[in-house]
Amino acid sequence: MITVASWNVLHRVHAENWGSDIAARWPDEAARIAAVTDWLAARPEQVIALQEVSGDQLASLRSTLPGRDIHALRYPRVPHPRSGTSPLRDRTEHLVLLIDGSGREVAAESFDNDPGNGALAVETAGMVFLATHVTGDPRRTRQLARLAELAAPGRATVLLGDFNIDRDTVASALGADFAIADLPADSVPTRPRTSGTKSQFIDHVVVRGATVTDAAVVAVDGLSDHNFVRATITG
Repeated sequence: MITVASWNVLHRVHAENWGSDIAARWPDEAARIAAVTDWLAARPEQVIALQEVSGDQLASLRSTLPGRDIHALRYPRVPHPRSGTSPLRDRTEHLVLLIDGSGREVAAESFDNDPGNGALAVETAGMVFLATHVTGDPRRTRQLARLAELAAPGRATVLLGDFNIDRDTVASALGADFAIADLPADSVPTRPRTSGTKSQFIDHVVVRGATVTDAAVVAVDGLSDHNFVRATITG
């Protein structure tokens, strides 16, 4: 049994480019970065996947969480402010896995049709844990097919990430070999919204060759525009 989680921590440049209220709520990005790191330091999950991790946020994680094995994929695309400048010293963007103990990286790639999203897979505790951020448009079809390929048969695989689409669409794309965690009916959204028709449940825990239970969404109190999704995995 192993506990896992996924959280899109929101890259500052994306927050400002898309007019997120998180940027207004946290005018000091260094303070938000420190708060995100402190929040993660207190979490008990053994494997945590993070999306939209800025270079500054990654540096904070590495300096503050020396007991975690931190794996990161740096995307070739660097987010660029549409206007003005960014408070970040390092605007690079990363996909990250935080692991208790040690892990062996088995795959790390940006998607061939989007250099700002991708997949990072690490083997630990006899399973493969795959962090991902999937593009929120039709490019997702090829990306989800690639994720299915990376989930090698014969080994229990856990996919953790921001899929930018609802549970049923992910399930249909990945196929019958995969199971997606069911969230309680009274869960807070994984991606709260006040407008639009897009699903508010777009962050998922997916398994192949394993069982997922006890899934839940943990509110992050305005640290990001996404909430934290956790679950328990049995191989």
